[in-house]
Amino acid sequence: MILPIRAFGDAVLRKHCHEIHKDYPELKTLVDNLFETMHSANGIGLAAPQVGLDIRLFVVDVSPLAEDEDYVDIAEELKDFRKVFINAKILEESGEEWKFNEGCLSIPDVREDVKRKETILIEYYDENFVKHTDTFSDMRARVIQHEYDHIEGILFTDHLSSLKKKLVKGKLAKISQGDVSVTYKMRFPK
Repeated sequence: MILPIRAFGDAVLRKHCHEIHKDYPELKTLVDNLFETMHSANGIGLAAPQVGLDIRLFVVDVSPLAEDEDYVDIAEELKDFRKVFINAKILEESGEEWKFNEGCLSIPDVREDVKRKETILIEYYDENFVKHTDTFSDMRARVIQHEYDHIEGILFTDHLSSLKKKLVKGKLAKISQGDVSVTYKMRFPK
């Protein structure tokens, strides 16, 4: 089922999310719904708060990037990278910081350069509640960091300089008022 994506200004996007247990009600259905919602909006990551749930769960599927000529060097790593992250904890961020132009399904029509470390060490459970500790680099690390921020109550716009924040303030206000055109279901703050 495709769920409405919460827009900037919704309080759930600012919540530090809580952990869940393996007996979380209808977890498999929720994971399927997150992937379906993300794919229908042409996203490559989606976190539970973006559909109104303050739980530590997010999904990523960067396989569409494998077809992009900008990622030809890492196409093999990207093509099957579809994962579920439950109760994730980033243990370490390392390497050089690199800028990349990010966007977010909850903040449509706003894209800005964000600096993030190139490699992460992360502990998480998969959809079968099997625990993993993995290292990821490149676009995989970036997408995971972006989604991880969501379960911490952080948005990519929080990483912007004061000047950039001032420049996007008007756009963010319009989004929170529902004054934005998107091709996917959205729910705006009341």
